Amino acid sequence: MNDHAYPLRLEGRLDEPLSRWKWLVKWLLAIPHWFLLVFLWIGVVFATIAAFVVLLFTGRYPRGLFEFNVGVLRWSWRVGFYALSAIATDRYPPFTLADVPDYPARLEIDYPEHHRRGFPLIGWWLLGIPQYVIAGLLGGGFAVGTDWRAPSVVGVLVIVIGILLLFGRGYPRGLFDLVMGCNRWSLRVCAYCMFLTSEYPPFRLDQGGEEPTTPGPGGAPHPAA
Repeated sequence: MNDHAYPLRLEGRLDEPLSRWKWLVKWLLAIPHWFLLVFLWIGVVFATIAAFVVLLFTGRYPRGLFEFNVGVLRWSWRVGFYALSAIATDRYPPFTLADVPDYPARLEIDYPEHHRRGFPLIGWWLLGIPQYVIAGLLGGGFAVGTDWRAPSVVGVLVIVIGILLLFGRGYPRGLFDLVMGCNRWSLRVCAYCMFLTSEYPPFRLDQGGEEPTTPGPGGAPHPAA
């Protein structure tokens, strides 16, 4: 278990009060974002391939490619937080790769000054296979046969939360913390898969809207974020 802050910091603020019905159409309202994100993620694929080639020979992630990939991941998190992955805000997400400090969902990743290089980079990436499977179950679901896809843990939780909202029961804080923990695990693994960090994701469900506190140099806790 890591004893320090993980390089990816994922935050979310439950933005109450929430509409009882709006979650039913948020995915539709977010269509302009989905359209743009399709092209942005195509760019991420090419940027990641280019970064991988550079990492093989230099051990450094090109800063421009890093900022672009982090920006797309950040944008995706804001849209997911609004429409599908948490439905925890009714505030429409901004169209930008940049950080928006006052938006309820935020994502930051520390730039890796030193990275693996050469063929060990390939083996290091393959070590992430168990994490990729877990992240898929938590955030992406999995295929059963050829005609049906089982929902992810996050997908099931969001449906439950939506039903509670619809019947005026509000958004339970415990469910929000659990949803954030699942999303945090999935996005840590995604960043690792994209070579945005060389630190292996912990097998740990860090729940809550803020990053967990970790021991400071003198043993005193301090915010990981």
